[in-house]
Amino acid sequence: MNYQYTSEFRQALVEWFKKEHRDLPWRHTKNPYKIWVSEVMLQQTRVDTVIPYYNRFIDKYPTSESLAYAAEEELLKMWEGLGYYSRVRNLQAGVREVVETYGSKVPDNRHDISKLKGVGPYTAGAILSIAFGKPEHAVDGNVMRVLSRVLNIDADIALPKTKKIFEDAVMELIDPENTSAFNQGLMELGALICTPTSPKCLLCPVRDYCTAFQEGDPTTLPVKSKKVKTKNIDFDVLVIRDSAGRFLMEKRAETGLLANMWQFVMIERVKDANSFAQAQQQYNLVLDDKLAVPIDSFKHVFSHLKWLIDSYLVDCLKAPEQLPKNMKFFTKEQIEQLPMPVPMLKIWGKIK
Repeated sequence: MNYQYTSEFRQALVEWFKKEHRDLPWRHTKNPYKIWVSEVMLQQTRVDTVIPYYNRFIDKYPTSESLAYAAEEELLKMWEGLGYYSRVRNLQAGVREVVETYGSKVPDNRHDISKLKGVGPYTAGAILSIAFGKPEHAVDGNVMRVLSRVLNIDADIALPKTKKIFEDAVMELIDPENTSAFNQGLMELGALICTPTSPKCLLCPVRDYCTAFQEGDPTTLPVKSKKVKTKNIDFDVLVIRDSAGRFLMEKRAETGLLANMWQFVMIERVKDANSFAQAQQQYNLVLDDKLAVPIDSFKHVFSHLKWLIDSYLVDCLKAPEQLPKNMKFFTKEQIEQLPMPVPMLKIWGKIK
């Protein structure tokens, strides 16, 4: 790496972070378990969304032991609304490994910590540098954006192999005396100042050491090739109510998208097919579909696909004695206790 301002950049970044950083709850601790929880929550989720979840989660599970053996349904309920539920499943599995294999002590080296379920190179580096003060790289999209501009790196950040370039760069730049402030400073700079569009260069503490700023246009970096187009799926969601005022819910499969979450009956819409007739046939129900009431129509975007949802409230005139084992009628109070994905919470909010 041919960069002449290493010590100046390092010093300016660390001083700025120590003075200007946001007051966030996970910045009040060096506890590796709590930092791990925060890092997992912050993946693909905005900071202000995470704060109340983090506080509630740590209140409920203050130690690695309390999380390791928590019931899955309760855990999913605590995570409800954050999405990407495999994150919390992997977190629990990793924490359980720490309790059982390492006597509840999070490993303080990259080799061991990287073997834990759900701990990738970024999370490992964040825990090691913030909790243990180790000079380790923690490279995410924010860091790649900042350093592509500071160091004028034009490699495509959408390609997995490019990450290595940035990891090596961090290892050359990192302040060994202030690893936590340095790595968090890079993340903070990307979040607040060196944003994807319209970076606030005039407020930037490392502007004088930024190659892209000196050369005129930081917004041309980073280079990122286009993502694959998301797939659209149309669904009719049927909120089926019985004569006792209970609602039919089904539990999703144990693996895959939104595993083990509860949902109302979802029928994928097929051209010229009637979702009500399909539901009646599939589950042996008699529905009053002529009086079905539209609830809401909306789209819900995942990272790789988009659900286009129309939802309806429909009364059930007759249900079989024996429903499939993943389906059950629940009272309103019982539904409040079930972990549900965001689209279902949205529909349930309208029903209430």
